[in-house]
Amino acid sequence: MDISIGRGKTARRAYGIDEIALAPGARTLDPTLADTSWTIGGIDREIPIIASAMDGVVDVRMAVLLSELGALGVLNLEGIQTRYDDPNPILDRIAGVSKTEFVTLMQELYAKPVQPELIERRIAEIKSQGGIAAVSLTPAGAVKYGSTVAASGADLVFVQATVVSTAHLSPESVSPLDLAGFCQEMPMPVALGNCVTYDVTLQLIKAGAAAVLVGIGPGAACTSRGVLGVGVPQATAVADCAAARDDFFNETGKYVPVIADGGLITGGDICKSIACGADGVMIGSPIARAAEAPGRGYHWGMATPSPVLPRGTRINVGTTGTIEQILRGPAGLDDGTHNFLGAVQTSMGTLGAKNLKEMQQVEVTIAPSLLTEGKVYQKAQQLGMGK
Repeated sequence: MDISIGRGKTARRAYGIDEIALAPGARTLDPTLADTSWTIGGIDREIPIIASAMDGVVDVRMAVLLSELGALGVLNLEGIQTRYDDPNPILDRIAGVSKTEFVTLMQELYAKPVQPELIERRIAEIKSQGGIAAVSLTPAGAVKYGSTVAASGADLVFVQATVVSTAHLSPESVSPLDLAGFCQEMPMPVALGNCVTYDVTLQLIKAGAAAVLVGIGPGAACTSRGVLGVGVPQATAVADCAAARDDFFNETGKYVPVIADGGLITGGDICKSIACGADGVMIGSPIARAAEAPGRGYHWGMATPSPVLPRGTRINVGTTGTIEQILRGPAGLDDGTHNFLGAVQTSMGTLGAKNLKEMQQVEVTIAPSLLTEGKVYQKAQQLGMGK
């Protein structure tokens, strides 16, 4: 139902992850019987978690570790890893710079061109160590480096931007990426995002997306909501986009996963995203806290280095444990940021959901919180992730 916010303007009520709760049903389940497995782009994973393509979150080592642990990590192919032969001194500089000099330093460091040979090298390094080579490009990067990625043997490609759609207007001098053509031409599956609406999700699925990323600006390291004012609260966005997935499946028999991306910090956030209809989630800040993360205890957004309009911040998330503790336990913290797999299994057991499809059908209730999705950063501070 539309709500009037003034003469001539109505608004739709939407809900963030912190405004909902999951209601137990008539049965419960031993958590060891809960099946958390899912498939993306033909790749089977035990844990429905993807580490986001951010330079403080995923490097070659982290991508391999995540693969071994049953999750997935996405390497940013337009970041530090593909601009510098040895990224370590650069990451040291980012971790050591003062807050007032941070944006200027980032713009300087990211001004160095991406080197196609480093794209090939990083993908080869991941695969040679037995990891799944999932990589990310912006639409502009896909135009420039798509052929390099195609030849390199990556397993899965994410084409990501703040907002992605199949109807993009550009100046006559600029040729936008043909998403449908790109999906068709690439020899590996292509995931597309980000979006927050039913209609655009359906367009991306019809364009050939192997998965669709949902979320615009809800994350702690992204300031798009503040800078651009663009976004839809995540619980509503996921539910809308999942509806498009289901309608497409009912019509064609083809199932395309929906991935909640951004603003998810605790195991409860992940569980609620799945209950809203997500097949998996993409998270950054929680993975950046791992001892093995390349960010040295810091996390920053992909749009931070923009030379025109930086939309990100550097967060001191600290280091709280190993990536194994964070994903599979045993938990050393009681705030919901360790043992995500155990949290999902226990929640599914409490709700009586045997698998993720049943988890998507559990009852969701409205439970307004003092924390709204627009205050993810404050929530991160409470968990020691926004110092």
